[in-house]
Amino acid sequence: MVAPHAALPKCVAVTGASGFVGRHVVRALREAGAAEVRALGRDAAKCAHVLPTDDHGVHVVLGDVFERNAIDELLHGVDAVVHCIGVRRELPGASFERMHVDATRAVIEGCERTGASRFIHISALGTRANAPTAYWRTKHKAEQVLRASSLRWTIIRPSLIHGPDGEFMHMTKGWALSRNAPWVAMPYFAHIEMPTGFPPKLPRFVSALIQPVAVEDVAKSVIESLRREQSIEEVYALGGPERLTWPELLRHVCDHVPMANRNKPMAPMPVCAGRAMAMIAKPLGLSDMLPFCESEPAMAGEDNTCELDKVRTHLGIVPSPFREAVAGYAERI
Repeated sequence: MVAPHAALPKCVAVTGASGFVGRHVVRALREAGAAEVRALGRDAAKCAHVLPTDDHGVHVVLGDVFERNAIDELLHGVDAVVHCIGVRRELPGASFERMHVDATRAVIEGCERTGASRFIHISALGTRANAPTAYWRTKHKAEQVLRASSLRWTIIRPSLIHGPDGEFMHMTKGWALSRNAPWVAMPYFAHIEMPTGFPPKLPRFVSALIQPVAVEDVAKSVIESLRREQSIEEVYALGGPERLTWPELLRHVCDHVPMANRNKPMAPMPVCAGRAMAMIAKPLGLSDMLPFCESEPAMAGEDNTCELDKVRTHLGIVPSPFREAVAGYAERI
């Protein structure tokens, strides 16, 4: 049974507010009735572009998550915090360890200084201690830091998050329109399967399954978690209702992006080859030449799916289908 609604906290802080998920959370909070939303961002121009700065209930706090003054300004007097900071790939000064673990610790310490006790943490599906990638392992470490705190926490673990203003959909559109390399195909990572038996058969590429979730559903899970005491000290795996292979996902995007080549072939790359390329490029200073980092081939090669019974029962959320959503927003990517 879905837990009854409680009132939404009046004042909510959002970290990573100008990012893809953060900006949707800010808007969803205001639409759901939060009287004040404080949005942490580093770039004033970006915040002005993506956040509803004409809304007097949204107050942008400019600063870095590691600046104590900025964090204290953000958190002073707030009722709850939504932590949306995360990075897809490592950059100089922005490692997974720093942006996932250290940033989470900095916000938690700020909460404990200022008295903000409710904490919603956006993590990632696949996160675990023995994960094959630094991305997932550091996400897990951040969760452990939160669990060890005195805060009343909820952890949300989304699968691949999609939306018309998301980085993944922009990258996929670039492939569909032959604007990004590889220009002649839609690329994805896959494992090589060696058939057994006789007569011998050629190896084949096997795609993992992905369960993409709309960014609006991620924002909705934040709202409903804040409204329900039942969500405290709970972890919610969140995906869409469809389980797709990467070729199915990419083909659907290509079929709906205006002016895309509907006959564009799918191009599998072995997971092991992708990881090797990223590992070689990193010490040579060539990582920027690749559209992926060392973690991404391994993550894309692993099923990233979940059961939805818990979010439906606890939060009353029925995620929207990927195919239907993309068909509706493809012209706005």
